Amino acid sequence: MKIIIFAGGSGTRLWPLSRNENPKQFRKMFDGKSTLELAIDRVSGTFGLENIYISTNNKYFDHIKEQIPFFPTQNIILEPERRDLAPAVGLNLTNLRKSGYRGPVAILWADHLMKNVSDFTRVLKEAENYCTQNPKKICFISEKPRFASNNLGWIKTGNLIEKSNDSEIYEFLAWKYKPETSECEEMFKSNSWFWNPGYFVFDLDLMLEKFSEHQPSLYNSLLIIENSLETSEYNQVLNSIYPNLEKINFDKAIAEKIKPEEAVVLKADMGWSDPGTLFALKEALVGDNEENYVSGLVYSMETKNSLVINEEPKKLVTTLGLENMVIVNTDDALIIVPKDKVVDISKLVEELKSNPDFKKYT
Repeated sequence: MKIIIFAGGSGTRLWPLSRNENPKQFRKMFDGKSTLELAIDRVSGTFGLENIYISTNNKYFDHIKEQIPFFPTQNIILEPERRDLAPAVGLNLTNLRKSGYRGPVAILWADHLMKNVSDFTRVLKEAENYCTQNPKKICFISEKPRFASNNLGWIKTGNLIEKSNDSEIYEFLAWKYKPETSECEEMFKSNSWFWNPGYFVFDLDLMLEKFSEHQPSLYNSLLIIENSLETSEYNQVLNSIYPNLEKINFDKAIAEKIKPEEAVVLKADMGWSDPGTLFALKEALVGDNEENYVSGLVYSMETKNSLVINEEPKKLVTTLGLENMVIVNTDDALIIVPKDKVVDISKLVEELKSNPDFKKYT
């Protein structure tokens, strides 16, 4: 199986920890490693480096070679410009097809955390086997929810379809992205709704058929790029066509159009978390409770369920009487935000980018 790890995002919701030139997937915040390094570590032993690909933006090539110098350069697929995930997935799949590969492909992310790696690799192998035997089915991987998070996507499962050894394959019924709190509580109790980490496995030809069916204009542009692969014109064609592709999310372009009968769900208990926002980072590091996460020179009094990070070694950051707050102090930027507003940090960053005086801080 070929595995594509996507590492091209800018991580604006983790600003100011994540910046455009050095986004979150490259920051060594977890026992001296970045989430990209952890993502490679999780799958390289089972699937082999030669079968792993990293999809990223041109500007991050040096970051990858610095952090993973042993990674095969030919397996780094570079996007000349961000056009969201659907074009990036299509570019990677057409690259694989041009290389002569046929068979299952896994889509993974470079910015997640995981405590139970063995369960993750087990489920990936199960999905690989299932898609090999059932090339017209897509395998979604779900995660056992630990709490009623309304900041995540959820996936609904139906009846058990197949069981053998450790493998349990369930019907796929529905998606739900960021449900309302009351609805989320009911979903959590239902035993039929699970977290959707965005991991899926599919047959290469099947997914390219879906691109052709649901996004014909995008697919035709990708075909032109694919036809130029392994020729001297590739970079010229890529740089002229790719930046003009429609910016479209993969979920909207493809995933939401997949019918229930076209997919199945494999359940996992990976200890997965997506530190996609500053408060989600706190939950990933210390759990969903009143405990604080503090880093750096920090003194907190009467403070609970908050994240406080201070990256200035000669400045003391103190808190008093805070609850459900996020404070991040770096050498050139400071943010103070209630946990319920961290999802809007990306909007703040966009405003900063549009201001000539503040753009340099993004």
